[in-house]
Amino acid sequence: MTFFTVKWVEDEVVLLDQRRLPAEETYVHCRTSAQVAEAIRSMAVRGAPAIGVTAAMGAALAAREVLLPSDRTWPHVPAPGWLGDFEESCEVIAATRPTAVNLAWALGRMRALAARLAAVEPRLSGEKMAQSLLDEAGAIATDDLARCHAIGRNGEPLVPKGATILTHCNAGALATAGYGTALGVVRSAAAAGKGVRVIAGETRPFLQGARLTAWELMQDQIPVTLITDSMAGAVLARGTVDVVIVGADRIAANGDVANKIGTYPLAVLASRHGVPFYVAAPLSTVDLEVAHGGLIPIEERSPDEVLVFDGRRIAPAGASARHPAFDVTPAELVTAIITEAGVLAPPYRESLAAAGRRAR
Repeated sequence: MTFFTVKWVEDEVVLLDQRRLPAEETYVHCRTSAQVAEAIRSMAVRGAPAIGVTAAMGAALAAREVLLPSDRTWPHVPAPGWLGDFEESCEVIAATRPTAVNLAWALGRMRALAARLAAVEPRLSGEKMAQSLLDEAGAIATDDLARCHAIGRNGEPLVPKGATILTHCNAGALATAGYGTALGVVRSAAAAGKGVRVIAGETRPFLQGARLTAWELMQDQIPVTLITDSMAGAVLARGTVDVVIVGADRIAANGDVANKIGTYPLAVLASRHGVPFYVAAPLSTVDLEVAHGGLIPIEERSPDEVLVFDGRRIAPAGASARHPAFDVTPAELVTAIITEAGVLAPPYRESLAAAGRRAR
């Protein structure tokens, strides 16, 4: 791949601006934690794992804001109450996207480290604590990339040779620190010489499939055909799809899956036509504290994202709209969950809990 999703460069968090793809490959430079929060909120970066990595780097910027003086005099003793200021900045980042659990998971790691550093504060300078938090953010990014490669390896045997894979939204390198979850499986199958092809749903209203999935698969010369979301049933009915593979933003303890709006009907259609429906996600996306999908918070985005396209209104003046950004697919429609720890089968309450214990 010739692009990257998120990277720390000197004192900045640099993000590929996914709002401008595929027409323009440009990067957003965030110099403050508030700018990182806005980049997440406005979907310059999206995808649960990528949001988690970006949030961690935003927390590293927040640490520098409260631990290091603007005049960069060394060594520096942090001001009393720095941990409270750091927590406030983390709260701003945490409030940007409520559904994807990786955001809270990554910030939880950063906050836990900050609390440990505060406990030994008299023995550490501000620059050492800030560097420790930056190192932790880097470790989260490295960890996510390794998880994606493992997901790809574990999922590849599930893909038949010459398979046509239907996917929804974007669960690729653009949604992670690199390689991807659902598209990580696709990439691994392609690398194994299986000659796979992908059908990508456009994913209204933000068009992640049309703008992002098609773009990044073309970068890797993996054949991809775009369809509108409403074509999925007809395509599955023709018997030309071998497997459906999607990502996830949060997986409940019982295996219910929150993913981009439109995933649930795709799972229903796959079940109707006897096509395996796989979810590819790291264990950091599993929320064992949430018993079932009905308890997962579903983000409601601006109705304008439905009513307006490319800056032009496409509905009559005065028309109203709703935009729930995610839906929940019941566990019974999920054939298996592909994780870095292996392929998990039903009953998911037991297999997810066991995988979580092994990971800890």
